Amino acid sequence: MAQPTKTPLSEALKRLVGQPVSAIDTPALVLDLDAMQRNLSRMAEFARKHDIRWRPHAKMHKSSALAKLQMQAGAVGVCVQKVAEAEVMVNGGVPNVYISNEVVAPAKLARVAELAHQLTAIHGQLAIAVDSLEGVRRLAQAMNERRHGGTPAVIDVFVEIDVGQGRCGVPPGRAAVELAHEIRRHPALRFAGLQAYHGRAQHLRTAQARRDAIGVVVQDVLFTRKQIEAEGVPVELVTGAGTGSMVCEAASGVFGELQAGSFMFMDADYAANDRDPAQPQFEHALFVKSQVMSSALRHAVCDAGHKSHAIDSGLPKVLTLQPTGELEYFNGGDEHGILRPAGANQRVPRLDDTIWLIPGHCDPTVNLHRYLIGVGGGLAHGKVEKIIRVDARGALT
Repeated sequence: MAQPTKTPLSEALKRLVGQPVSAIDTPALVLDLDAMQRNLSRMAEFARKHDIRWRPHAKMHKSSALAKLQMQAGAVGVCVQKVAEAEVMVNGGVPNVYISNEVVAPAKLARVAELAHQLTAIHGQLAIAVDSLEGVRRLAQAMNERRHGGTPAVIDVFVEIDVGQGRCGVPPGRAAVELAHEIRRHPALRFAGLQAYHGRAQHLRTAQARRDAIGVVVQDVLFTRKQIEAEGVPVELVTGAGTGSMVCEAASGVFGELQAGSFMFMDADYAANDRDPAQPQFEHALFVKSQVMSSALRHAVCDAGHKSHAIDSGLPKVLTLQPTGELEYFNGGDEHGILRPAGANQRVPRLDDTIWLIPGHCDPTVNLHRYLIGVGGGLAHGKVEKIIRVDARGALT
């Protein structure tokens, strides 16, 4: 497989390392490295405490460098949603990747088979999710067509059950049993367990609502696992969970692996959830640095519009660092953000004031940027420590 071409960093970016935060041009995606590391440490400790594996979603940060950092912290590997993301991770040195999504196009499955063999050669492992008999058969065919010389590769295959997301997955019960049997008929495939992710539950605002939703998930998983194991097929692993609900899956005694990923950056939407007391206190680590470009009597305008942050989970929140006090961000279009004081006695920001935005949704926000600017020592007085490539940016196939 051809290695992806890396665009060289510009001289201006290289010179930025070691400079104060004030030297970062705007708008820019900035990563508070200290906060990120604290989030990683808290997640690792949570996993150890509950004796559970964690495999964070790399679709969130889209960076092979950050994926390797997560594995150094204790993650067993990473999840991705696209074959192209998996290719970037593997070629970036990540040895354990799970495509937690269905792939049925023959051309894509040929790439999956190539990745599986590529990882086998370095004693790594590739996994994938399925939810149809045809998908299993096409995957097996692609793996068989790729077999020529070297150590034969075996890909781990998880049967996805629909536990409330209403997206991919078979209904809990008999359909999953049939898929498990079909997987075991093919030597190049290994039935690895169940994929049971409830995305909608992640953003239920109260801890009780999330506990109730995951309680139903657990019952669906137990019902399905019992039916599969009744036919002599072991279910070695149940994987799923996200940042919003991970404490519920960890406490269930049913899930063996957590896929939470957004905890590392903590966007505004996840922060809007009422925190479960059992969940670690994760901090905001991802920000869009912006600057005031126009100031009027009752509002100001910053240079970060929708082209610098995603709005599918709402507009960004403004981090209160500046002396103006609390500000609210309003829709200004592609290139502009409208800022208004949240209180009657607070001043409008002035020209050149720095504005720090907390994105509503970290995943698509990261995908808008070519690199993350990593800052140590805090946003107010820190310095740029590293430039992190978003090397899976635009990896959509």
